[in-house]
Amino acid sequence: MAKKPAWDQYSEYLCLDKILGAQAPLSDAAGHPAHDEMLFIQFHQIYEIWFKQILFELDDIQKRFSSSIVTDKDMQPILHHLSRIVSIFKHLESMIDILETMPAQSFVDFREHFGTASGFQSVQFRLIETRLGLLRDKRQPVFHCQFDENLKEESKSAIQDAEQGGSICDQLDGWLSRTPFVSLGAYSFWEEYRAAVHKMFDEKSIAARANLRGEALDKELEGLQKGRDKFDGIFDECKHAQAQASGQWRMSWKALQAALFIMIYKGEPILQGPHNLLNHIMDVDELIARWRYRHALMVQRMVGNSMGSGGSAGYGYLIQTLEKHRIFTDLFSLATYLIPTRLIPTLPDALSKEMGYGYAKSA
Repeated sequence: MAKKPAWDQYSEYLCLDKILGAQAPLSDAAGHPAHDEMLFIQFHQIYEIWFKQILFELDDIQKRFSSSIVTDKDMQPILHHLSRIVSIFKHLESMIDILETMPAQSFVDFREHFGTASGFQSVQFRLIETRLGLLRDKRQPVFHCQFDENLKEESKSAIQDAEQGGSICDQLDGWLSRTPFVSLGAYSFWEEYRAAVHKMFDEKSIAARANLRGEALDKELEGLQKGRDKFDGIFDECKHAQAQASGQWRMSWKALQAALFIMIYKGEPILQGPHNLLNHIMDVDELIARWRYRHALMVQRMVGNSMGSGGSAGYGYLIQTLEKHRIFTDLFSLATYLIPTRLIPTLPDALSKEMGYGYAKSA
């Protein structure tokens, strides 16, 4: 077989004929060419290509997370893939700068041609949300029906398979729950931490009584008592179960405790990887929220208070998803339970040594 000329290989390897021939502005076919429709089409095609890459990264992450034991060799690829997803979402957000070079009038000039087509119909993005852990009953309704009601049957099936296959959120909870309870002989971290928490609130109460009077003091003391009660919710499994039943928490009690321990003692060598993992996951959640906000503002800029593409509520719907479609809010909420470094219990030497690198233990 004759070797292909070098100048053909690049184009054929990347299937550029298919990619570069996939833009067909409908305004051209209608006889009223709108210059910026080409930008609009390519912008969303590029988004879909990056969504495909995110799903590809999630494939490997979830495969590694599905094991009963996530080994040290698995941790680095998981961190690497999550870091790449973070970078992609940063890029997707920055891409909005390019689309915003399109004036609102330019969008109006071709909007009539794409009918009911809408970003709501991006199956890949819905799969990303589902596989990260967005639950069906937590989604903001679209057109007063299920979000996938008007999708093709194969798209519905793909989403249902993703829902049944377990999410990153579920896998993270399971992984954290398997973290050994931190205790060594008579030492229990949570007893030590609870004592440190009460010391913090005692100090705040003393300071309040020394500096405040009357109604201001009463309100401060009331707030401090609510703070104590909130901390008890993470120390007491029964109180956590009640809070979880009311929707305050999604993650299990063991998983929350493990995540908080990782955040507090992130400097310990064995916890640096897990801490980076939690940070990457929060980065993804934050970046998706930032992207939603930028997207909502862009839509408002383009269509004002008009209905969105496909007959949706447009800006109103998008801005509601900003808060309601968050997934990993439990990890963000754990910052509530941090205390000043000076009060953090010092880990026993034996436990601290167990959390070091192997070569340090044998030294």
